[in-house]
Amino acid sequence: MSRDEPSLAGKTEEDAEDVRLMQLVSAGETDAFEELVERHQRLVVGTVARMLGNNSEVEDISQQVFVRVWKSAKRYVPRAKFTTWLLKITRNLVFNELRRRSRHAQAPLQLEHEEQERPVKDERAPAPDACLLEKGLQDAIESAIAQLPETQRMAVILRRYDDLSYEQIADVLDQSVPAVKSLLFRARTELRTHLNRYLAQ
Repeated sequence: MSRDEPSLAGKTEEDAEDVRLMQLVSAGETDAFEELVERHQRLVVGTVARMLGNNSEVEDISQQVFVRVWKSAKRYVPRAKFTTWLLKITRNLVFNELRRRSRHAQAPLQLEHEEQERPVKDERAPAPDACLLEKGLQDAIESAIAQLPETQRMAVILRRYDDLSYEQIADVLDQSVPAVKSLLFRARTELRTHLNRYLAQ
């Protein structure tokens, strides 16, 4: 088996379709690229939005992710899931943006919930009275997540919102599985501290 033709054995139909589309993209097929963007735009935009918490840059960073996909298509080798590779690109661009912000001494990150065009995940609509309570708690959770160190924040977002396994998160973050579990443990401890303060009010 050559590096250019890896086996798709054990991959899901969705994984295999991503690989097929990437092969077409590498040949310059713009229709295949547009389909890939359509399939994964929500994942990228949602992850970027939760990491940056500032919608003025979310669209730009998300577009940069897919520009990287297009430019890297000829070098793409599906050793892991396409979405893992895609999230690695997302991680790199998001971390670059966070470091740029820190150099410019920007104010702490704050999520702009009202401006988000759509949620990262569809949820069952609760009763109106429960909705306000749930939104308050959700806002508190997302505010607490936004205050975590960048790697912890990314791990929490990939686990909580993108539903990735420890192994997939380890691949995205270039960490070992035990390191990911440690990151998540520290993050959850910090989140509990923030939420205890919120619930005690």
